[in-house]
Amino acid sequence: MEKTATDDYLKGLNDVQYKAVTQVKGPVLVVAGPGSGKTRVLTYRIAHIIKTGVAPYNILTLTFTNKAAKEMKERISKVVGKVAGQVWAGTFHSIFSRILRNEADKIGYSNNFTIYDTDDSKSLVNAIIKEMNLDKDIYKTNAIRNRISACKSNLVSPTAYKNIPSNLADDKRSRIPYFHVIYERYVLRCKRSDAMDFDDLLFQMYVLLHRHEDIKKKYQERFKYVLVDEFQDTNFLQYEIIKKLVVYPNSENNICAVGDDAQSIYGFRGATIENILNFEKDFKGIQVFKLEQNYRSTEHIVQAANEVISVNKNQIKKSIWASKGDGEKIRLIKTLTDNEEGKRVIDSILEQKNRNHLANSDIAILYRTNSQSRVFEDYLRRYNVPYKVFGGLSFYQRKEVKDILAYFRITINHNDDEALKRTINLPKRAIGKTTVDKVIAVANKNNEPLWNCLLKAQIPKRAYNNISSYQELIKMFGKRLEKLNAYELANVIIKESGLYKMFKGDTTVEGVTRQENVNALLDGISEFVADNEGGLEGSTGLAAFMASVALHTSADEKIDDNNYVTLMSVHSAKGLEFKSVFVVGMEENLFPSFMSTDTPEGIDEERRLFYVAITRAEQFLTLTYSNGRYKFGSMRYNSPSRFLTEIGEKHYDTLIVPKKQASFSKSGAQTSGVSGNFKKSVKASNFKVDSATFVASPITAIQVGKEVLHLSFGKGVVKNIDGGASNKIATIFFEGLDVPNKRIMLKFAKLQVVN
Repeated sequence: MEKTATDDYLKGLNDVQYKAVTQVKGPVLVVAGPGSGKTRVLTYRIAHIIKTGVAPYNILTLTFTNKAAKEMKERISKVVGKVAGQVWAGTFHSIFSRILRNEADKIGYSNNFTIYDTDDSKSLVNAIIKEMNLDKDIYKTNAIRNRISACKSNLVSPTAYKNIPSNLADDKRSRIPYFHVIYERYVLRCKRSDAMDFDDLLFQMYVLLHRHEDIKKKYQERFKYVLVDEFQDTNFLQYEIIKKLVVYPNSENNICAVGDDAQSIYGFRGATIENILNFEKDFKGIQVFKLEQNYRSTEHIVQAANEVISVNKNQIKKSIWASKGDGEKIRLIKTLTDNEEGKRVIDSILEQKNRNHLANSDIAILYRTNSQSRVFEDYLRRYNVPYKVFGGLSFYQRKEVKDILAYFRITINHNDDEALKRTINLPKRAIGKTTVDKVIAVANKNNEPLWNCLLKAQIPKRAYNNISSYQELIKMFGKRLEKLNAYELANVIIKESGLYKMFKGDTTVEGVTRQENVNALLDGISEFVADNEGGLEGSTGLAAFMASVALHTSADEKIDDNNYVTLMSVHSAKGLEFKSVFVVGMEENLFPSFMSTDTPEGIDEERRLFYVAITRAEQFLTLTYSNGRYKFGSMRYNSPSRFLTEIGEKHYDTLIVPKKQASFSKSGAQTSGVSGNFKKSVKASNFKVDSATFVASPITAIQVGKEVLHLSFGKGVVKNIDGGASNKIATIFFEGLDVPNKRIMLKFAKLQVVN
């Protein structure tokens, strides 16, 4: 398609962007390097589809943050006007939640079902473990919840799980033989409460499309064009749902996937890089457009990123190039301790502010783990530099906010067990734990929601009267759901529940902060009502507000315009950009993380994470590492990160660069040291472990004298085990290594006992 004078919105596109925007028919893959104008291509593509005569409501755009969806709609509206609001644009969870509410009766839910957040899910798992009298040190709540999440993400129901003998055998070896029972009870309890967790929004969406051919056809006809942003971050289940919507007889396969395999960094959440790598195999006749011009960063930064990512074997080949000139070389800072690292970084920030006239908001410190922020915070405070740490507690996760939201939830859905447990004695109504436990016992026996059993348990008269009053209060709130908007009803609930009086009565500093948070919540609800666009189909009711809040993520938190230095993990920084970026803690076992060095896939993902980190920088990039770092109360010594040696020396502004005297085995294990006179080379073991048959044994199976296998070090013998109960360290002799005795912390180790 040729450019025309009337297509003003197409004028600013480069040739590849233009082709990606205007090729609207058939399957399209847009491989978008960092800073290459991905969002512009995606939004203009949607606008162009509308311009060709397609109705906006026939377009589905799936994103990973609500903020991205909102920004897209705003940009599209500048081209096509208000009709942009009719485009189905939102996160996977928000779009699927909307569809599920419309079709809830088909899968046995009400359209006011509750969405459980992480805390709700943990609370429910914990309650089930307690009811079953299981050892909480073995059946760890987080681990069990994550296992349930993994099952759902791979379309494994409780019934399917227990019908696979290898699953039960693995659980027995891992000392959690009752996992399948917990999983089954968890699903039944959610259904009883008319609740879905985040994974259910995907799982139940698949079930809806899989079991109901008429519903599937309805949405296939509705969504004639499907676009997916950040496609490299999709998991198995998300992709299966996408294919249900796009792949059918006589389909034009009008799907556009936009993403960058080099920025796939969420494997720990279940993201599957194979989705983007295999996209061409799934859709024949696909057209691929590679956005390789980087508008964000200077040449040294871009070429350093290219050199790093080129080490990964499994990738879509592309060559990113910069259009902003060479720019400054990369600065490399070596320190003796992490404390010195903190001081040197803040000194460099002050220097950049003075020499290059940077504002605090132009600068970011990125680290691999959130625990690294402390030392930088110490020095920023000492030098009186304003800063903000991201990745902490979300506004909607604060206790006082969650307490109020629990009242909103029980008002909307009386069957919500977790909301009921949180609100029944808040403020205190003399309804004690013993009374609540009796109600829970009756509910479990009858397999009914707690709400139905509140007055069925054998409880003292005073508690009975108090429970009766609580129930009448919630019923009264419920009757006003259809009469009042979200802001009006929120005020009623907060005041008449007694929460307002409780918060007002706390005059401590913490209490005043809680009151401010309550007011901020009410302001947000007022804004929601005024906007009349955040809820389901424009509703201003409390149910619509709660539907939007339940799908709120940390990535949607507002970043204000205050002038502060940003501190965050690299994972949190994805999608952001800063004039100056400091990537700190560039050491082996920290970045790359020691938890990822056992497999080539793990190292590849760590390298992609580093690629994301350095491509956040526009003009100035500083990499730092320390010879020594305090961990678990003692000084630990690490080599410089292997990633530092993958950047050519010509891109550094110093001659003191770690030398690549090493190569790394297929598993990612270091076979000779990365150094600049740091460490002696280390020979790898000749014994190779087959990763396909490797199964890690439980910690309790690791005993002195046992032969064990390690993916990187090969076969070894346990010589000694020391340390506390939760921090046991094994000394293991691995024959064939230059340094054969390795000390490995068992709670992080992956070892297989040889039978």
